[in-house]
Amino acid sequence: MRKVVLFFFIALTVAINAQSEMLCTGKYWTEDEANLVMKDFAKEWDDLASWERRSEVIRSGIISGMKLNQMPKIEGNFNPIIGRKHTFDGYVVENIAIESFPGYFITGNLYRPANPDTKNAAILSPHGHMADKRLKEDVQARCATLARMGAIVFAYDMVGYAESNQTTHKMPIALLLQTWNSKRVLEYLLSRSDVDAERIGMTGGSGGGTQTFVLTAIDDRIKVAVPTVQVSAHFFGGCVCESGMPIHKSTAHQTNNVEIAALCAPRPMLLISNGSDWTRNTPRIEYPYIQKVYALYNAEHKVENVHLPAEKHDYGYSKRAAAYTFLAYHLKLKLGNVTVTDGVQEDFVTIQPENDLKVFTADNPRPSNAIIGDKAIIAHLNLK
Repeated sequence: MRKVVLFFFIALTVAINAQSEMLCTGKYWTEDEANLVMKDFAKEWDDLASWERRSEVIRSGIISGMKLNQMPKIEGNFNPIIGRKHTFDGYVVENIAIESFPGYFITGNLYRPANPDTKNAAILSPHGHMADKRLKEDVQARCATLARMGAIVFAYDMVGYAESNQTTHKMPIALLLQTWNSKRVLEYLLSRSDVDAERIGMTGGSGGGTQTFVLTAIDDRIKVAVPTVQVSAHFFGGCVCESGMPIHKSTAHQTNNVEIAALCAPRPMLLISNGSDWTRNTPRIEYPYIQKVYALYNAEHKVENVHLPAEKHDYGYSKRAAAYTFLAYHLKLKLGNVTVTDGVQEDFVTIQPENDLKVFTADNPRPSNAIIGDKAIIAHLNLK
């Protein structure tokens, strides 16, 4: 068995290395080069029909580039594991794990309104690169606030972080696993009788922003997207989980994260950008391009940009406040539950100790069928 696992790991690594010339990583272009490239991209389409032809090439490139079409065919079978339940002022938190595929678990927390409607909006909440980020104060505040506004929010671990430690984060197929996990979280939420399928949102910052615009591009069940501090014309993501598989380039096409984000059109999307990272040009480069795509659908009013030139690369309060307002409008949430005369309030949120939010504990251990290790997961999936 050990030899078989090693064979599959080596075979996949060789295949990915063979595609390395198709990878667009990090600051793949300079800002000047990206400006010119965006003008070249705009020459590829001039009406809705030509844009949709290009968008299909981009969408297909994402799916085939990350080998998403080679993943197992699974419907349902989430086998949710519910741990501790915590009740607070206007919201409830449950520690939860669902099965992504047999033996591989997505770990997270489910934030729900204390007094839910029969059908509620739901929001996927991925996160960026930080150890135990799902458990940090800013994520807790964002998810609790959205829950008090009337949304069911699933905050889940990035591959290789916190409790998602069946693999490392730097494994060759991290991009695939993260997208697949997000798809499974989406389908779990849609399977719930208390979720309104027409009110599904997704938001995350940094690497969580990448996860947001990638899944939104290929799955129209996401109805509203807020990718935060990540959509850039020249920066393709600095980690294997963002640009370690060839989703931006093939022998037949070249694209970037601006066009991938534009595949959200005509669904509502808010770009949140700042002045100290690769989104500093958003008002001048990325946003105008995306606006032109939305105009093809007569949906210019459904895409917005909140640019904070004096701020840094984070999902801080001012960015969260912008997201709350946008999501409330498009998902029909109860913004009044968290607002007073001087803006959105988060002071009702109880910040929990990190250990209290963990799913797997000594009393609730991870199931014994868990597959452990990068090589074992890759061999199990039998990717070509």
